[in-house]
Amino acid sequence: MPMLTYATLFTAITLEVIGTTFLQRSEQFTRLVPTLLTGLCYAGSFYFLSLVLRAMPLGIAYAIWSGLGIVLVSLIGLVVFGQRLDFAAMIGLSMIVAGVVIVNLFSGSVTH
Repeated sequence: MPMLTYATLFTAITLEVIGTTFLQRSEQFTRLVPTLLTGLCYAGSFYFLSLVLRAMPLGIAYAIWSGLGIVLVSLIGLVVFGQRLDFAAMIGLSMIVAGVVIVNLFSGSVTH
């Protein structure tokens, strides 16, 4: 799979994570600028994800997009918002990362 596909997927993931961060800052859509940035980032994320689907199966692309998004948002929650993760959460997030790695390295569904 061309590196451009992964770069596009990384862009989609990054925009989704930024959008989710602004979602926290929007305070339930009561603050205009974070609300608008949330919407723009999510729209951009879905656009780039749609481009990825030209070269990658939906289930694989969505698993990577959502899995890495969950981990990155959890890290931002920890670092930026001071939201703590307990041991079970860290184990679960580690399993998500392991799943993404396994899919990318060993699945025949992903063409390398």
